[in-house]
Amino acid sequence: MDRRTTPANGRVAALHLKGWVAAERFVEGEQKQVRTAMTTIWRHAAAEIPERQLLYGDAFAVLEDRDGFAFGRSAKDGYCGYVFSGDLADPAPSTHKVSARSTHLYSAQSIKSSPVMAISFGSRLTVIANAGNLARTHDGYFVPQNHLRGIDSPHEDPVAVAEMFLGAPYLWGGNSTFGLDCSALVQAALLACGVTCPGDSDMQEEALGQPLPDSARTRRGDLFFWKGHVALAADAERLIHANAHTMSVAYEPIAAAIARIERTDGPVTSRRRL
Repeated sequence: MDRRTTPANGRVAALHLKGWVAAERFVEGEQKQVRTAMTTIWRHAAAEIPERQLLYGDAFAVLEDRDGFAFGRSAKDGYCGYVFSGDLADPAPSTHKVSARSTHLYSAQSIKSSPVMAISFGSRLTVIANAGNLARTHDGYFVPQNHLRGIDSPHEDPVAVAEMFLGAPYLWGGNSTFGLDCSALVQAALLACGVTCPGDSDMQEEALGQPLPDSARTRRGDLFFWKGHVALAADAERLIHANAHTMSVAYEPIAAAIARIERTDGPVTSRRRL
């Protein structure tokens, strides 16, 4: 079993794994929700080896809360690990997602009031009322209404979503507009369009789309995979990807990217079409 998607740590495991893994306890888990701008999923309960990030409003099923760390499973992609317990709160049903590249939560019904925090595209909110050109959330914050999209109103073009992140800084394990890596860019683009998408590039290569023959002409939205890397085709000639070469989300000519990456990480392992 893949530790990244197996909700078990030896001491505790999800109830559905009883008979499949060894654990002292099997539990259903307690549903929680991220209440900070973002929180890191750590591999171990020691705040070392960051795996991925969760965004404001993301759901997380807690199986164990111990010494300031909550072990559990992300609802959006099944990723398992440890997060800081203090970054979680009781859940509320999400009604909207942030559809702008980023936005602010305000402390009062005015854009001149003190911003509480900046949150990323894809963050989830519970809106309880309209307040002029702002929306009021269940936890008392205000956010511009034109930065939101209904939770059941997906985007249509993954590449257009990815292009919103152009210039965003590259960050290993990052999942927000404030820093993200190659698999996070693809995941953000696909989840926004209602397409289920795992968290890491090797999982994505296994789960997404259909393989393309070498002779197939590249189309907008095709996925290119290398060992440890993934990119989206913006058109027949260019990729868009979060990459450590430019330390940003950027376009790159397909032929140039293939040649450059092959010199360090090897050839394209597959092309896939959704």
